Amino acid sequence: MIGRLRGTLLEKQPPWMVVDVAGVGYELEASMTTLVAMPGTGEPVSLYTHLTIRDDAHLLYGFAREQERALFRALIKVNGIGPKLALGILSGMDEEAFIRCVMDDDAKALTRLPGVGKKTAERLIIEMRDRFPHWQQPGELAVGMEGSPGSVPAAAADPVADAEAALVSLGYKPAEAARMLVGLEEADSTEAMIKAALSRRLAG
Repeated sequence: MIGRLRGTLLEKQPPWMVVDVAGVGYELEASMTTLVAMPGTGEPVSLYTHLTIRDDAHLLYGFAREQERALFRALIKVNGIGPKLALGILSGMDEEAFIRCVMDDDAKALTRLPGVGKKTAERLIIEMRDRFPHWQQPGELAVGMEGSPGSVPAAAADPVADAEAALVSLGYKPAEAARMLVGLEEADSTEAMIKAALSRRLAG
């Protein structure tokens, strides 16, 4: 099991990134929350990871915080929640926001996340309620990177198109993804554009 990686960020193309560790490039899929926390390419990073082994692929997921990985692992144990949907949930809200939604029975807020309908939201509230004490214990809250937080990500050829593709990969329909990005073209980076779109969608 690969539990953590420390290396150099080679590439960042939401929802994917590549980290070089001693000459080996590890491709990881991550939430927008983690991708926004990452520095620019060429900078050192440290990520918590989760490895999923399937018949046709070995998939590695990266997380800036240990608590985010813990929530991811709990989410994929819920009936009907796979890794893709779990990342969509983590992209739309952080751990604290998710806990508040569950504890407040706020199914409406959860249904604003990609792929989460009313029944799924209700199932999340029921099955996740008793699992929170684990994340509420003191833990390592580092953002998971060693480079300068002010590093500028590498410029993308078409940030809007990249942002739309990333939203589609999270479960939004193309037309919906395009609408979510209207007015956000001046964002500092593709990651910031995606995060702003998700925050606006969650706010309703």
